[in-house]
Amino acid sequence: MNGEEAARALINSAGAVIKGKREFLELLTAAVLAGGHVLIEDNPGLGKTTVAKTFARLIADPDGKAMLFKRIQFTPDLLPYDITGVDVFDPETRSFRFVPGPVLANIVLADEINRTTPKVQSALLEVMAERQVTIGMTTHAPPEPFFVIATQNPIESEGTFPLPAAQLDRFMMRLSLGYPDRESELAILDEDPSEHALGRLEPVIQAADFLEAQKASEAVYCHPALRDAIADIVRDTRIHRNFLLGASPRAGLHFLKAAKATALVKGRNYVTDEDIAVLAGPVLLHRFKLRDPRSGGDKLIREICLARIEGIKTS
Repeated sequence: MNGEEAARALINSAGAVIKGKREFLELLTAAVLAGGHVLIEDNPGLGKTTVAKTFARLIADPDGKAMLFKRIQFTPDLLPYDITGVDVFDPETRSFRFVPGPVLANIVLADEINRTTPKVQSALLEVMAERQVTIGMTTHAPPEPFFVIATQNPIESEGTFPLPAAQLDRFMMRLSLGYPDRESELAILDEDPSEHALGRLEPVIQAADFLEAQKASEAVYCHPALRDAIADIVRDTRIHRNFLLGASPRAGLHFLKAAKATALVKGRNYVTDEDIAVLAGPVLLHRFKLRDPRSGGDKLIREICLARIEGIKTS
């Protein structure tokens, strides 16, 4: 199974549970194929948690079973070691042994990540950026493939803690499911997919296929002019007068990787300007701060992106 076939299998099978959201599933698939983590920010009851469970069931481990999936329900009383794991003294062997935390899994669902303190949120920083957890003097690596899908509810502020910039920068994309259209809503009422279709899901690709798809994504061609446009769009967020904090170099790396993976998902072996236009919002909107939040970050990013793409066409 080549990379395009693996991506199509994931999207089509996930669509049996996540109704009417193909564009969202394409972006999510592109992010995980690019080796990135995803923050899903949306209102309650739209299927954020179901998305993570669905993807966990669709990728098989070497034994043919679903990948190792762990869910962390973030609450104010969590401690960092509840996530990373801890060394525990064993009186029988008179030595310490490591008890791994839920973050050492293939697919980690960080549910309602903004309901715990920044101290606990920071426990994810190392593993999301470097794919390792350090406990004492020892580092522990999660299995491959590894990615985090985090969720948060943007409409409630009581009992929540805003994600710090360092945490947000670890996410390749911030996505939103949105409400379903009428046809999809009727299908949800008829089938209750989170209860029935999710339980029947079987793996559709092997872990080896997923890793090959990731390699295929890296090999997608990006024209130097498009690469320059990505760099310029990221730079513009640092020098534009309306931005207080611009996007980091990591944002540029994520942007390029996401563009290549999106091309693969779309069945191409090359990046287009349309890929860049589609990705500018999901990749960049959560990474900068505006001097005046009322000026509309989405509109600014769209204008910057279109100007850079137009510059390529006229050069």
